Amino acid sequence: MLHFFEAQYSNVWCKARWQLVGIAATLTCLTGCSPKYLIVQGVANELAAQGKAAEEDLVLAREASAFYLKLSEALLREVPDNIGLSESVAAGFTQYAYAFVSLEADRIESKDIRMAQSLRERAARLYLRAHTHAMASLARTYPHLRQSLQSAHPEQWPPLESAHIGLAYWAAASWGGYIALSTDSPDIVADLPLAIRLATLAYARSPHYGQGALASLMGTFETSRPGGSSEQALTYFDQAIALGDGRSAGAFVAKAEGIALPKGDRASFEMLLHKALAASKTHPGLQNAVMRERATWMLSQADDLF
Repeated sequence: MLHFFEAQYSNVWCKARWQLVGIAATLTCLTGCSPKYLIVQGVANELAAQGKAAEEDLVLAREASAFYLKLSEALLREVPDNIGLSESVAAGFTQYAYAFVSLEADRIESKDIRMAQSLRERAARLYLRAHTHAMASLARTYPHLRQSLQSAHPEQWPPLESAHIGLAYWAAASWGGYIALSTDSPDIVADLPLAIRLATLAYARSPHYGQGALASLMGTFETSRPGGSSEQALTYFDQAIALGDGRSAGAFVAKAEGIALPKGDRASFEMLLHKALAASKTHPGLQNAVMRERATWMLSQADDLF
């Protein structure tokens, strides 16, 4: 789930910022001519592909991702119709918010509650940024998507094309993250059914998306919605684990948080988190590295959680 650009930049941030300004200015000039516009589209495609490059070092990923996101966002303004880049930008901001901001807030809350709150507010803004990009891209093909999601009747929702499943996934995931960090804002929380319906749309079209990432999101939404079914959530989480062939630490962490923790089942909670640690050890990667950090922290908090 977590894919970040592998850094190719060796200089400090001040130089990176000036590079970004220069690139953005150049791209603005290029888009005036259609042949050059095609070149810009090619650059956008390459940048979107780089956003999925493997990286296992969390520190390197964090340092590289800020520049990559700003560069990608600047380029997206010039080619807003590039679906791949739109998806990459939405994914990047969502993942950055979760991996490097929200998780840090959880870790420091017991020591500095004000800083933790500040970090959560920042994470919420990043989630909203991701959601805005994803929904803007989807609106180019489905101009009345948000309005249609207001209906509780699936037949009123537009069927998604396969090319838009990733965008819908990140739009729903970032929406859920934004809502989860905005519980003191009733107007924002009221959008939870819409986020769930968007995820449901994507799931109906491609239930196997992301090797279980979408199934896991459906499980998380099921545990979050009023009147949600723990049995249905369990089905989603087990599907996510199966689709990931047991290699996804995130699926085990999601099940631990979504099923075992609410039930007060400490034995299952710890077992699932240890499975997450085992998966992250045998199948290295950035996503599993992030979830290893999450699982380790949650195990250290078990006495307080139960």
